[in-house]
Amino acid sequence: MTGESVTGLPAPGTRSISINNVSGIAVTGDNATIYHGALGALRPPDQVPVPSRLVILPRSPVRNFVGRAGDLERLQKVFDGASASAVIQAVSGLGGIGKSELALQYASGNADRYGLVFWAAADSAERLQASLADLARRLEPAHASLGTTTEDAAGWAMQWLHTHSGWLLVLDNVNERRTVAPLLSKLAKHGNIILTTRHDIDWQRSALLPLDVLTVEDAVTLLAGITGQRDERAAMAELAAELGYLPLALDQAGAYIVERQISATTYLKLLQRLAPPPMEAVESESRGLQDIARVWGVTLAVINDRRESAIFLVEVLAYFAPTSIPRHYLTSTIEDSESVDRDLQVLASYSMISLNAETISIHPLVQEMLRRQARQKYAQTDPSQSPAAAAVRALTGSIPIEDMEADLRTWPAWRELIPHIDFLADHLPSEAVSGQVAALLEASARFASIQGQYSVALANAERALAITETTFGLDHPTVATRLNNLASTLSALGRPVEALPLQQRALAIAEAALGPDHPAVATRLNNLASTLSALGRPVEALPLQQRALAIAEAALGLDHPTVATRLNNLASTLSALGRPVEALPLQQRALAIAEAALGPDHPAVATRLNNLASTLSALGRPVEALPLQQRALAIAEAALGPDHPDVAVHQGNLAAGYRAVGRPSEAATLLKQASAITEAVFGPNHPDLAISLGNLATSYSDLGRPADALPLQQRALTITESAFGASHPAVATSLNNLASTLSALGRSAEALPIQKRALDIAEAALGSDHPSVATYLGNLATSYSDLGRPADALPLQQRALTITESAFGASHPAVATSLNNLASTLSALGRSAEALPIQKRALDIAEAALGSDHPSVATYLGNLATSYSDLGRPADALPLQQRALTITESAFGASHPAVATSLNNLASTLEVLGQTAEAIRLQRRAEDARLSSEAER
Repeated sequence: MTGESVTGLPAPGTRSISINNVSGIAVTGDNATIYHGALGALRPPDQVPVPSRLVILPRSPVRNFVGRAGDLERLQKVFDGASASAVIQAVSGLGGIGKSELALQYASGNADRYGLVFWAAADSAERLQASLADLARRLEPAHASLGTTTEDAAGWAMQWLHTHSGWLLVLDNVNERRTVAPLLSKLAKHGNIILTTRHDIDWQRSALLPLDVLTVEDAVTLLAGITGQRDERAAMAELAAELGYLPLALDQAGAYIVERQISATTYLKLLQRLAPPPMEAVESESRGLQDIARVWGVTLAVINDRRESAIFLVEVLAYFAPTSIPRHYLTSTIEDSESVDRDLQVLASYSMISLNAETISIHPLVQEMLRRQARQKYAQTDPSQSPAAAAVRALTGSIPIEDMEADLRTWPAWRELIPHIDFLADHLPSEAVSGQVAALLEASARFASIQGQYSVALANAERALAITETTFGLDHPTVATRLNNLASTLSALGRPVEALPLQQRALAIAEAALGPDHPAVATRLNNLASTLSALGRPVEALPLQQRALAIAEAALGLDHPTVATRLNNLASTLSALGRPVEALPLQQRALAIAEAALGPDHPAVATRLNNLASTLSALGRPVEALPLQQRALAIAEAALGPDHPDVAVHQGNLAAGYRAVGRPSEAATLLKQASAITEAVFGPNHPDLAISLGNLATSYSDLGRPADALPLQQRALTITESAFGASHPAVATSLNNLASTLSALGRSAEALPIQKRALDIAEAALGSDHPSVATYLGNLATSYSDLGRPADALPLQQRALTITESAFGASHPAVATSLNNLASTLSALGRSAEALPIQKRALDIAEAALGSDHPSVATYLGNLATSYSDLGRPADALPLQQRALTITESAFGASHPAVATSLNNLASTLEVLGQTAEAIRLQRRAEDARLSSEAER
């Protein structure tokens, strides 16, 4: 009856490929290599025990902790009196007042009472998510080996905290309540939370501990403890007053005194001679920054005299996220490692940074001051020589050379990079913004897309495009690349209408800049064709792909792997247009090219095998398709390992082959494995898992187990809505599949509103004339028919037919499907005489498009025979059913369920014609086929 329409995905990048209507591994670039590491099982959060002692803190607490004994005691009492639920303590105060140090003192001093102590950067939602993902990987190492997405790992960590007790979580430097609100609302068990913030507001069920500046006595005691000077208390008191009694300023002043081996009096005179550096007005929450900047001015002056390169280095650090800056980033483009190490040691000795063997941390206020001063210091210099530009080069030089899609081993490095890329982009001065920055944002967007975080990807893709246009001009080829990638993200978000003009502009730019016959133009043509196909306009896509193929053949030669890609995409569009006979030789040629160029065991060959199998299945030859799909899976498993996500794709393709030949039990086994792999790699909330779960549910339905299919469809819908939002076309697909399962359970009344919602989403997202809308109209009509309301079904079927004919032309196989569905509704209304010519037309279309031996032809023969029988013409029905049986047995084998159906239909007609003995013989054969089919299930 009705079926799902499948659309393609546009491919990002100048050398990417795009495949429509098929599934498989896409390998880009010459001689691409895909790596695979052994994967382990991922345990549910509630099954991972609390560690005996796991303490993750950014640094050791200071030994000279003065003036906060009362605050520390109050913090202690809050947690000592903790109830059965989570206890949240907010610590507020000015920047530099010692909030983080107080939390660090408590966490370190009380580590023995907790199984887990974990410090999370919480100044942004992205950094908090990254911190929680890091926690997940420390608690359950399989997250790292499986390459779980950041979002899913963070969700796993939140669930672990929710289901365990005996932990302490520090959320450091929270700027906005909304950053932590989702986390705080879910932690209802036995844990403790310290939240540090500059903002004195209601922090959601938390006690508030505001910190003030130190007293005179405590400030003097702190300075004396740092410097070891006990006889200059008056000078220290005056110095403390100059510094506003802020612990951060006092600590750095003391570090200077110790490092320079001078007295407090000498330092005070030096400080008083130094006028406050000219800075912009500061916000009330940053008051005191002027005075603190004076301390740093003294320190930076002496560091500059001692080691000028260290000043530049700390200015570079102002553009990284403030914590967990890998030291190796700084050696990628700035200096040699030995020089960097010496600079870092100098900076650490003056308390400008915190340092350990692997990472660097710098106080956000230090960064803010350095960035403000840099605006003036480097205003008249070459922007490429600024510390901001050096930070861009450092991050660019730290990007893994391996492809992030092909090599899962790069994911930890990307997770480490992303917070720094985002921080850099947010804090760069306008003069430092460059094409390299756009490339960094583009890479960040691409990684987010791989993780299924398309909304995050969209924001960075838009920023990358804007920067590229400003940097290179509106007509530069790189702008075309950025347009294409943004369009790809929009399409993934279910917004192909917005993607289309971007693809059209990208093509125009590429043609103007590179000429009409450049291979990059072929890529743009192909991607534009993909978007048109997604919009249900394959007729317009076809000439674009034909031209893309001609360009590739002329530029690269007839046997280049890229030519195989272009052949495949053209074949896919031909299949979408109902011309699989023309698609077949293109797929066969694509496979031959791939095998000759890459060898018979390359993953790209597996993709070509699957695509050829898809065309054979479309031609009603699933028995021939099956060994190709089996070989494709074997190649992928050998090349990638048994637990790679692309193996799951091939398992899904083979499962479809098994379903087509009536072996649903084997299909279900493969789809279970595919779902397990997908969930292990991407986590429980990735859109790919929703697809895998939906396929498994369909397999269960094939097995007559709709009750088992239902929770899978419900979960798939939840994942899809969460990933894309309630109005995405993929949600319509999930709704439609859920409704089909409900109908199979005899719950068509419940299915009806779900199908209406699917139809509304499709019309709003894709337009009222999209072929997918016709699909949903047909499915809704089927539910009306199941509910005994064929009169309500009829106008939906008529509209579906109009849309399908308009989209594909009058001779497309999908038109035959719509005609057949319309005829069925007419028959249900007692109008079999009207149904008869419609069914004849459907049969003619199918035979012309698919060949006289296609299984769909058998379906239409059987339906036409039914109408003859309804009209009292069994003699006319008989030869149609005999032919239908012959076609079905030839296509699927004698034990397929469809053969049993054909045998029973033919037997019924023979019985009406008085040929009872022959009818009984066929009914026995039908029962044998049914039993054989059930045995295979």
